[in-house]
Amino acid sequence: METVPAFAHGDRLTRRDLESITDERRRYELVDGTLLVSPSPRPLHQRVVARVLAALTPGCPAECEVLPAPVDVVLDEHTVLIPDVVIGRRADFTERALVGVPVLAVEVVSPSSRHIDRYLKPATLARAGCPHYWVIDPKAPSMSWFRLDGDAYTAVGEVFDDELAEIGQPYALTMRPSDLVSDY
Repeated sequence: METVPAFAHGDRLTRRDLESITDERRRYELVDGTLLVSPSPRPLHQRVVARVLAALTPGCPAECEVLPAPVDVVLDEHTVLIPDVVIGRRADFTERALVGVPVLAVEVVSPSSRHIDRYLKPATLARAGCPHYWVIDPKAPSMSWFRLDGDAYTAVGEVFDDELAEIGQPYALTMRPSDLVSDY
């Protein structure tokens, strides 16, 4: 039986604490030592993740790798995130995680993760120095992409439905939100 260990109330959790959790039915992340728990993703969410992964992989530079969740992104001992899709430098991947700042983090919004994906994760990734962040909302459907400007993200573009997203960084890519969610 998979379990979540009991942690002392008020303690700031660490990467080691996170690794002691054996429950694979949920996603566990840490932000500044605080545990975030998300339910397993639904089929629409995973469809979008698969299509984003397929779109990003062909153009990915050789020194980087594109991977879907669950891949731990270790920003420090108290902050471990799991973006839905992440691009990292190959040199930063270990056997267990991406240790360091990703090149791009992509989040697909779920009803339970809306606030986390739109506010908490981008603030945390910006503070760490992640140069690119995308948010895809399958319900709209929409896609927004951001570039790090100082210590915060600046919106670069946003498209809805059949509008074409023409993204230049971290490398050239075009996609439509409607293509990410269609059940064709």
